[in-house]
Amino acid sequence: MIYDSFVDLFGNEILAMFLSGALPLTFILLFVLFAVLFERKVSAHMQDRLGPMRVGYHGILQTVADLLKLIQKEDIIARDNDKILFNVAPVLVFAGSYAAFAAIPFTSTYIGSNIDLGLFYIVAASSLVVAGILMAGWASNNKYSLLGSMRAAAQIVSYEIPTMLVILAIVMITGTLNLSTLSEMQTGYFWNWIIFGGPDFGIDKIILIPLMIVSFIIIYTSSLAEVNRTPFDIPEAESELVSGYHTEYSGMKFAMFFLAEYANMFAVSAIVSVLFFGGYQSPFGYLGNTLGVAWLIPFEQLFWFTAKGIFFVFVQMWLRWTLPRLRVDQLMTACWKYLIPIAFVNLLVIGIITIL
Repeated sequence: MIYDSFVDLFGNEILAMFLSGALPLTFILLFVLFAVLFERKVSAHMQDRLGPMRVGYHGILQTVADLLKLIQKEDIIARDNDKILFNVAPVLVFAGSYAAFAAIPFTSTYIGSNIDLGLFYIVAASSLVVAGILMAGWASNNKYSLLGSMRAAAQIVSYEIPTMLVILAIVMITGTLNLSTLSEMQTGYFWNWIIFGGPDFGIDKIILIPLMIVSFIIIYTSSLAEVNRTPFDIPEAESELVSGYHTEYSGMKFAMFFLAEYANMFAVSAIVSVLFFGGYQSPFGYLGNTLGVAWLIPFEQLFWFTAKGIFFVFVQMWLRWTLPRLRVDQLMTACWKYLIPIAFVNLLVIGIITIL
């Protein structure tokens, strides 16, 4: 664990604890600054325009300027808001997103907490986000905010079922919930990734490939719903609910919802890459092994892990600016009539294959 490494390095547990917590927070802040600008540029190019161009070279400092603007904005709390819950909600939403990063392995040497129930922990920690969103909607004393938060809770809880069914399928194949162990099992080359049937060779590997592709599509679709991205963005549908549960928020509290949304986008992308695409493992082996430079390997792993995560974040953006928004009934139909039954049958077939 990174905490133990810092204790060995500095000999101070308090300093090690502070640094262990600061590293993922720094990553989230830098990633959000990058991802917001990246989404603006992606959407601009898809709509045949340039996007931000005025602040810095080709607008690269636009999100920094926006952050400074948000920090300086007045913190508005309406008279009829439930002030305690209104103030706690954005902190709770961000805490749920931030806590998930504790169990995500960025490299073989960097993981916040190498717990055996890592996947289960992340699913449990992310439920804090649901509680925070409901709290925000209720405390705002605004019918649009309340409706948005109720939509978000129904959506997130519903789509956790196919997510968990896919996770159970992965556990049946690998026998572990530890994300670091899952990444280590897929070491070597890309054909050892779980999307290609896992590291074991044989007839089972070939049979598992289509089932793993189905599992990947189910969990990636569910993850879009869990982070409220298009076509599942009805909790904050601008044309119907203004901005849903964060309509009444301004300044840094609004920024915390924003930070949580983009942190969640990377977290679910990272989990998908660990479950199916080798996590931090290189698809072609390591340059560090070829040159005999062992210290180079963790940097290569960080590159591959970040690249895979950003690729899946890019696909989320691509879908947002391509697909129309689903209605509430269509969203629930997609989950309960299609994703859950398909995920359940997929789980049964994988179970039978692993037993035989």
